[in-house]
Amino acid sequence: MALPTLTDAVVRDSVEAVREHGSISAAARALGLSRSALRERLDKAARIPESKPFEAPALPDELPTAEELLAQRKKQYSRTNAAKEARSLIPIRIKIDGPFGIMHMGDPHVDDNGTDIALLERHVDICNATEGLFAANVGDYSNNWVGRLARLYGEQSVSAQESWVLVEWLIRSTHWLYLIGGNHDLWSGAGDPVKWMARQANSLYEHHGARLALKCANGREIRVNARHDFKGHSQWNTAHGPSKAAQMGWRDHVLACGHTHVSGYQVVKDPATGLISHALRVASYKTHDRYADEKGLPNQNIFVAPVTIIDPKYGDDDARCVTVIFDPEEGADYLTFKRKRKTA
Repeated sequence: MALPTLTDAVVRDSVEAVREHGSISAAARALGLSRSALRERLDKAARIPESKPFEAPALPDELPTAEELLAQRKKQYSRTNAAKEARSLIPIRIKIDGPFGIMHMGDPHVDDNGTDIALLERHVDICNATEGLFAANVGDYSNNWVGRLARLYGEQSVSAQESWVLVEWLIRSTHWLYLIGGNHDLWSGAGDPVKWMARQANSLYEHHGARLALKCANGREIRVNARHDFKGHSQWNTAHGPSKAAQMGWRDHVLACGHTHVSGYQVVKDPATGLISHALRVASYKTHDRYADEKGLPNQNIFVAPVTIIDPKYGDDDARCVTVIFDPEEGADYLTFKRKRKTA
């Protein structure tokens, strides 16, 4: 058996044992030591001064105590939990009566040479000019090249600084029902500039996705589940991701996403409740893509800004509750017609 290290505490315990048992032999037997081993400890004890010849102050610890850490952790969890619960289904009060529309715009990539910026600008103008038509976007506002991809700025005519000027123009260009942060936006890390731009514009901006409960004037609730992408892809169905989400339990009227720069649409009915869900994958304004050319990806860009026209006077199981029109101008015209007919 290895002997204990002869620390000051061990040595003092040995001295105390001799005092308690009255002799070195008795103390050695009680401690399970030989007389010579105990004598060695006693010799060391004779060299230890009774008290230190100096006094050092007790310094404060830079670390918080366990009690302080527990209090901090509880407070942080409460803040995180409240933020997550508030975003599980975000209530949005629709302040106009009757039908309204949402233009779900695809990935803008405003700084890319292959982006149809004039088309994006025209679609924003349509939203601003059409009563009851709300703008929305599924993310990737710029290329935002970072790390090894930063070299790609050498292949576009817009600089990194100029990119943020264009992104700020887009964020401030209209009143957004929702803005989603895409993977290119999240490359900025925790200091996402789009988050601060959206806050200044008083627009809802959420990383990855947002689920909205639109509270209509007549008391109806229309749920919109918007993400940059939904999990799941299929070579046979470009709308597979949002369609799968609807079939796997997300009971929402509209599910919209982007990310892959292709278009897709599928209608799903929940047999238990009768709810009709519209699953949309929206293509990108980046119509000419070097990456797609490099990989030989097929052009499946059918629509970049479909309009979902919502008429809250119809029930969840009525096909007239949500109407999807792929062309923004046609969608704006149809919405204007429905709103005029309501007031006629």
